[in-house]
Amino acid sequence: MTTAGTPDETTVTPGRRTADASVETIQREMTAFARRARASAGRMHPELSLVSYTLLGHLEERDGCRATDLAAHYALDKSTVSRQVSALERTGLVERRVDPDDHRVQVLHLTEAGRRILAQVTESRRAAVRERLADWSEEDLARFSAYLERYNAWPDAPSDGDRDRDPAPGHVRWTGTH
Repeated sequence: MTTAGTPDETTVTPGRRTADASVETIQREMTAFARRARASAGRMHPELSLVSYTLLGHLEERDGCRATDLAAHYALDKSTVSRQVSALERTGLVERRVDPDDHRVQVLHLTEAGRRILAQVTESRRAAVRERLADWSEEDLARFSAYLERYNAWPDAPSDGDRDRDPAPGHVRWTGTH
């Protein structure tokens, strides 16, 4: 033990080294997963980034929401979401509507074009995942999906330095939906 009461290299148990190595492997593989997800997004639809895809998916699931709700959900700065939403509006994938319950509030909704593109990209992404996991047993698939759900259920509390990161994998914000 060191004088501060923490174990030094000679007193760390073999199980601890194994856990540390596993955590390191998980971090490395999640980073590779995130990189692959971002790279494949452009191939799925050249005008729809992974961030845009994620935001569109959230709007579809919620049947619309305010930009501030998107910022809160993905732990992003409002200006970051505003830029993303503006780009989606310019491409005709998202539109703003007045909230019927509060006319001061604007709610973001997918347009028909947004729904079509989201459906196309979602199907392409599912096909790519199915292809990658084609030789996995049902048991392995169930275990893997349960582990991902368990990991993503952890309550995130991002630091201020994380606020401007994209709402996409690195463990950026895995919502488990898209």
